[in-house]
Amino acid sequence: MTDSQFGEGFAGTGAHVAHVNTVLGRRGGPVETAWVTALATPRAGHIPFVTVVRPGLPVRPFTLFVNKAPLAGDRHSQLTWGAAQAGVAAGVADAVRGGVIDAPAAADQLLVAAVWVDPEASDETAVFENNRAATFDALRAGASGEPTVGAVLDEGARPWNPYFEAFKPAG
Repeated sequence: MTDSQFGEGFAGTGAHVAHVNTVLGRRGGPVETAWVTALATPRAGHIPFVTVVRPGLPVRPFTLFVNKAPLAGDRHSQLTWGAAQAGVAAGVADAVRGGVIDAPAAADQLLVAAVWVDPEASDETAVFENNRAATFDALRAGASGEPTVGAVLDEGARPWNPYFEAFKPAG
């Protein structure tokens, strides 16, 4: 593994979409500094926390969940800390189980997962499944070095996303 792996994953549609950015690195390196700094410096509406499979059992590699959307009320907070967190934990475990992250090395790595949960989301099953898929996809992309510069250059002249679709291909 290089010192750091960066990944991006996107799954779902509408208010239940998951957008996850990941940074994976070794303990003792720059990712550890970022991990500890983020954990120690919460700010209004953004409270980084350690992602758990269940209370008292953090996922490995230790994963810091950083919410990209400010917490917006009780339901949004519950979906963020509940379904989205569980989805991230499951996606990380899937990546270790599937060999995307080397299982023996997982104990010596730290992961930062920046996670978008739409304040309009309501379906916890969709939030869970989409965050699971987006986390796995982000980790897979990071491990494989995706996207390639060529892929970005091929698509870069006509960018689109769910909030800007002027250039979105038909179909």
